[in-house]
Amino acid sequence: MLPHVDDNLDSLNAFFYTLGLSQIDMIALSVLTKAVQGVDPSMHSMAKLAAAVVVQVAVISPFAAAQLRADYYAGVCPSLEAIVRSSVKQSMVKSPISAPATLRLFFHDCAATGCDASVMIISSTGDDENANDYTLKLEGFQTILDAKAAVDSDPQCRYKVSCADIIALATRESVSQSGGPNYTVELGRYDGRKSMDRSVRLPHPGDNLDNLNAFFSTLGLSQTDMIALSGGHTLGAADCGFFKYRIGGNDQSMNPSFDAQLQGTCAKQNFAFLDDVTPIGFDNFYYRNLQNGRGLLGSDQVLYTDERSRGTVDFYAANQGTFFSDFAVAMTKLGRVRVKTAADGEIRRDCRYPN
Repeated sequence: MLPHVDDNLDSLNAFFYTLGLSQIDMIALSVLTKAVQGVDPSMHSMAKLAAAVVVQVAVISPFAAAQLRADYYAGVCPSLEAIVRSSVKQSMVKSPISAPATLRLFFHDCAATGCDASVMIISSTGDDENANDYTLKLEGFQTILDAKAAVDSDPQCRYKVSCADIIALATRESVSQSGGPNYTVELGRYDGRKSMDRSVRLPHPGDNLDNLNAFFSTLGLSQTDMIALSGGHTLGAADCGFFKYRIGGNDQSMNPSFDAQLQGTCAKQNFAFLDDVTPIGFDNFYYRNLQNGRGLLGSDQVLYTDERSRGTVDFYAANQGTFFSDFAVAMTKLGRVRVKTAADGEIRRDCRYPN
């Protein structure tokens, strides 16, 4: 997920855009890297440190993070949280897919170009973040559109709340109303004005621990954050194509009985639950499943097979309260990634189209 030595300017710009960096930033980092080549080796680490600092500043801008606070809309839309809570409840009654689909939507949005609701944009050219179908379900989008409509139906709130903040609130409600933590949501994000397919870089379902850590580090998140966020896989399902390569005795880390179960499942339908014990309940059974070799995706099971992360899995499996607390912390940190401000964003009237 790093630039290739043969990348052209468009590819380089696309990659650095996902980090919130401009072409000028990219050129500056390139100059810094070249400046230390052939010089004292000790300078190499300085260049890496400088680059890391630039990336971290871009990922979680101090200015943007400072504008986020739980009571951001208290003066203009005091009923905001109650409105979103009621709307999400109705969405979850309509479809059991609503909660996991909304949670997935929030992660995709923040991980691609920052928490700016760009994932909602429908481009007339078809070159938006959903052009290649990144497993996002329509129920997630509809949950957000319904919540937006409910918010804007209140004259006091109309066109004053960003789609990005509605996604963040709807995600919290999806988690808490499924039995998970009812954490505080920071608000004050602005909506992005563009959505590009080439900006989407997400973890692969077969990633090992090093690859997972490398990806999450670009979001300013630690290994503990990554393992806690992975617990979101206690909700939802995955298409058989994402794990079929593991079944039939091809992955020794998979419990044989689970292997046989999945073979039967995929023979009848094209999906399986990520947590087949409590598929619509938010709890710590995801981690207990990993202990028993019942992780659906390779990137799930590796959290237990790799000794460097196994201890955290064991701890969350035995301590649901700690998992809930760490999940809330990680979601808060994720919600600060590349937040837009009034200077580079807007409050979209229709979440699907820039104003």
